[in-house]
Amino acid sequence: MAPRLELPAPVVNAAWLTEHLDDPDLVVADVRWSLAAPDAGRLAYGSGHIPDAVFVDLDSDLSAGAGAHGRHPLPASGAFAAAMSGRGIGDDSVVVAYDDAGGSVAARLWWMLDALGHHAAVLEGGIRSWTGPLSTDVPDRPVARFSEKPWPADAVADADAVAEAIERGVPVIDARAPERFRGDEEPVDPRAGHIPGAVNVPWSGNVDADHRFLPAGLLTDRFAAAGVDPAGDEKDMPIVYCGSGVTACHDVLALRVAGLGPARLYVGSWSEWSSDPDRPVATGDEENNQP
Repeated sequence: MAPRLELPAPVVNAAWLTEHLDDPDLVVADVRWSLAAPDAGRLAYGSGHIPDAVFVDLDSDLSAGAGAHGRHPLPASGAFAAAMSGRGIGDDSVVVAYDDAGGSVAARLWWMLDALGHHAAVLEGGIRSWTGPLSTDVPDRPVARFSEKPWPADAVADADAVAEAIERGVPVIDARAPERFRGDEEPVDPRAGHIPGAVNVPWSGNVDADHRFLPAGLLTDRFAAAGVDPAGDEKDMPIVYCGSGVTACHDVLALRVAGLGPARLYVGSWSEWSSDPDRPVATGDEENNQP
């Protein structure tokens, strides 16, 4: 049974959310998180969140935990289903996710739900766009039925698929900051640099100073410069990666907002690639098409 509430787009604004906040199909998800302080999101939620929002933890709900396949590998499908069910998110729910980081963390929940065929969107501008009151009450949502489904093979890519895409000339997009792409610095992962042949399209350039997405035409130009062809074949859809498969989801979302179709997520991302000594690494900005 499909939800009665319809999302106008994969990104919604605060006015839309305010209008539909009391809809029984809607679940608002607070996905705030910080690499520097992983508990910061939960603490921020406790200090004040959009009324009736549930807290979804990146590390425990949206990841299986750091390991050989990167810092934020996908959880088992059953574990994700249980996490969503426990938050009151069910098969018929419409989820609007937000954060305080330009949508760069909320997009991970959006991508996971969207990949499984669920109705989800990101709140444009995040919590800073919310002008209504905040709440410290934790909603008592009943457990919902969230059906377990395998992660779709056409939505994800592994390291071998990335290497093959590079050889075939399929766009591989690095969503990290330019200084990490170039290898000027690497604060987290084993080696500095990027996947040879990848093009840098930093997620932060998808939004303006107010964390609102750029117009579709400007987003199209950004990704066209990275080799994304609007008329490209789905079997040659671009692959996007970042440090650990989180902020790359923001580029996947931006591609959708631009009307450029689907992209695959390299979930292991740089944290996995750079940990394998047999994988080549490039440095510098010779492949960086973005300022």
